[in-house]
Amino acid sequence: MTSPTSEDTSAKSSDATADSAASSGFLADTVNELKLVVWPSRQQLFSESIAVILMVSLSAATIAAVSRFFGWASSQVFR
Repeated sequence: MTSPTSEDTSAKSSDATADSAASSGFLADTVNELKLVVWPSRQQLFSESIAVILMVSLSAATIAAVSRFFGWASSQVFR
């Protein structure tokens, strides 16, 4: 078994430093990206949320109606 050389130990310590710098760089980049986000106004958020809720409700009602229709139709065919 051989002992590690000075090159091996220095590479490990520089890797740890690079990992630390990369994670702090990632956080700094994340904060910078969040500063570039155009956040919606309260009115926009409210109106778009209502639109999403209405469209999901309409879609659910349509799917339920189609399902009931095909259930009724299959019960008529397979009596």
